[in-house]
Amino acid sequence: MNSAKEWFAANTNSSRRMGSISDVMRGADVFVGVSGPDLITQADIRTMAKDPIVFAMANPNPEIRPEQVDGLAKVMATGRSDYPNQINNVLAFPGIFRGALDANATDITEGMKLAAAIAIAESVTDAQLSPDFVVPSVFDRTIVERVAPAVAAAAVRDGVIRKS
Repeated sequence: MNSAKEWFAANTNSSRRMGSISDVMRGADVFVGVSGPDLITQADIRTMAKDPIVFAMANPNPEIRPEQVDGLAKVMATGRSDYPNQINNVLAFPGIFRGALDANATDITEGMKLAAAIAIAESVTDAQLSPDFVVPSVFDRTIVERVAPAVAAAAVRDGVIRKS
């Protein structure tokens, strides 16, 4: 065990669910997969709660392909650029690095990462938000312009800046 594993052990699965992936998906609102290709099925999605959210992030082949959950999932995202809702760390890193450099940060803190996530989320307006558009495009060059100042401000708040 390390501190991260201890946190997960203490803060997740309070209902002590066990079994196969199919067993534990039953009734779930959200599936976030970061594992391997083709691990879940349409039947698994059908057992989830009403209007499930599926983030099948295994790349290049997700845990389930979007065309397989069409009509079953309210929101579907993958790590692939050829489907809507591409979740990719390229949305965060350029702005995190720019903000850290601008602030002369000595570390990347959880607060800085959270500030980046909030800036990315706020980049999708209420008017734009739809099941096929829950995150901005990785090609949206304005994301860095939103993330960098938020990260720099968080570095200042977190006290990890080098004094000039």
